[in-house]
Amino acid sequence: SSSHSIHRCSWVSHYGILFSLLGSFFFCLDVALDVWTIVSLYKEQEYVYMGLLIALLLLSSILVQVFSWIWYKEKNMETSTDKFAEKYNLIGPLHFLQLGVFLRCASLVELSIRKVLKFDIFQEAVAVHLKHDLSMLRLFETFSESIPQIVLMITIIMQEQELQLFTVAVSFLMLALTVMSYHRHMREFVPEDKKMNWLSSGAFFLWNLFLITPRVVAVALFASVLPCFIAVHFLCLWLLLVLCVWRQKTDFMENAAGEWLYRATVGLIWYFSWFNVSGKNTRIKRILYHVLMGADTALLLVLWFWRTSVESACRNPLPINPYVLLVALPVLYIIGLLLNLLYYWKFHPKREKTPRLRSASVGLLDTDSAAETPQTGVHKRMKNMDNNFW
Repeated sequence: SSSHSIHRCSWVSHYGILFSLLGSFFFCLDVALDVWTIVSLYKEQEYVYMGLLIALLLLSSILVQVFSWIWYKEKNMETSTDKFAEKYNLIGPLHFLQLGVFLRCASLVELSIRKVLKFDIFQEAVAVHLKHDLSMLRLFETFSESIPQIVLMITIIMQEQELQLFTVAVSFLMLALTVMSYHRHMREFVPEDKKMNWLSSGAFFLWNLFLITPRVVAVALFASVLPCFIAVHFLCLWLLLVLCVWRQKTDFMENAAGEWLYRATVGLIWYFSWFNVSGKNTRIKRILYHVLMGADTALLLVLWFWRTSVESACRNPLPINPYVLLVALPVLYIIGLLLNLLYYWKFHPKREKTPRLRSASVGLLDTDSAAETPQTGVHKRMKNMDNNFW
């Protein structure tokens, strides 16, 4: 039964309120660190970098808030927090003030408290929906804000000749953890015996770390010597990737404008890492993607090395030997590909011929009545991501 499915996939427990509060805390901490970085760049009179950082933060925040606002418009308000915001017409202003994600975190905290105090156990599916949307928004934020920030940071390091290896390493570790966190959430939709364990989590974490790191570093290195050309490179490749997403005939949002926004966002994600948007022929698509991105990454790396060699006489020594990067980054990428193959061979769950009821949300969609009715809103998004997961 659907109630049994909800009970089995229950994740909002006594720990739920803790994780919800931690999510809100890290959201505020992230904002504080961004402000601190901007102030530091201002004090160092790095006005160009400061302007670029502010632009990245604003564009990323606007993107996330637009998605959040669109999704709020698609559903009925189901928590007291949401109903209060709707009653006093606060949803629009909160998103305009870039606080839409904070509103979602507040709703999740409310549901966690309700679960602990046993006020309403039938809102479990609502909590799953909220968690899914928050997970998607955090993924979008990672690729629209965190990764561009890392690119900017490495570019500054290479131009200022001040190696900050620890800071860079921590940034990449947090990036891989965010991607793994999203994937672990998607595993909530699979049967209990196929959920991620520590071994599969480790394999997934490592292959993302070893594939994303060379890509991001190569982009940053190229940007450090040819800053104008990296903008042209990004725009051309991004447009090609958006076209590829369009060819997948995605159906994630409720209207054409929202769908194109989603495709544009996936194009941005694809610029740095693979993200499945179709449940068919995924193996062939992954292979083609990694061949393309591997070749492009190698091209950026070679052009950076050539430019560095040409200008070596008039530039200060780099903070790290160029030959080390020229060898280490391709090796890391190859290791990442091998770990990727290992993960999908040994650890990734296989699609069942007969779908089972897998979660509070997806399970409710798999009933006979749901099959006769087109899915909309969060149900449609979750069903879509569930199909793409395999």
